[in-house]
Amino acid sequence: MSGLVIRSAGTPDAEGKLLGITPETAGWKYVGFEVYRLRPGQSFRRETGGNEMVLLLLSGIASISTRRSGREWDRIGGRMDIFEQVPPWSVYVPPADEAVLTAETVVELAVCSAPGKGTYEARLIAPENVRVAERGHGDMRRVIHNVLPESEPADSLFIFEVYTPNGNWSSYPPHKHDEDNLPHEAYLEETYYHRIKRPGGFAIQRVYTRDGSLNETITVRDGDLVLVPKGFHPVAAPPGYDLYYLNVMAGPVRTWKFTDDPDHVWLKSV
Repeated sequence: MSGLVIRSAGTPDAEGKLLGITPETAGWKYVGFEVYRLRPGQSFRRETGGNEMVLLLLSGIASISTRRSGREWDRIGGRMDIFEQVPPWSVYVPPADEAVLTAETVVELAVCSAPGKGTYEARLIAPENVRVAERGHGDMRRVIHNVLPESEPADSLFIFEVYTPNGNWSSYPPHKHDEDNLPHEAYLEETYYHRIKRPGGFAIQRVYTRDGSLNETITVRDGDLVLVPKGFHPVAAPPGYDLYYLNVMAGPVRTWKFTDDPDHVWLKSV
């Protein structure tokens, strides 16, 4: 199995955890990511330490509070299935704080983290704050939920949801962001958390560099996490299987500058 894939446990542990990485376990410096499935009444508690963190409700309804700032949001959520394709509810939590979430229904929770400076206060990111955009055309078309884009305040994190219709390609034409070469390209680590609409389905993700030092083609199953430490990283959703993925990115400078694979950039002008 590829070292770039973290498989879901399938059954949550006593704390509700299905999968997770830290920068240390991933072998990089910035991005941390976890997924939990919580029972009604079950709680999740986390101190942020030196990180900023976003609690993103993949599905379900929950109440969330932050201890340092005393903020509370009761019974937020409402998307009961990821494939309803409506924007999620999220809460941004700064460094040196503590977040407490209590599940009001069964909750699927993504915990996204990266180094923070404490620049911004805790806040709610409601669905109406998430810009929805269509990207690409033809069999490269996909729909983007801009949960935490460059235009919204954060110290390190970028967060996007992407819906790719079955039979289409996504993150395509292939691009990369693995060099600290501003203003042309920014170094950003990235995770892809994949969900597939129909049972038994799969997707394909390729992660490769032009010099061939990294060249992996990965069969992605529902609930898998793919790490992108470098290289180009396109995704394909086979016919019959709509694909969702949640992207988390972070690096030393919070700007999204990337380089297209020159072999395939011509597709942008078709």
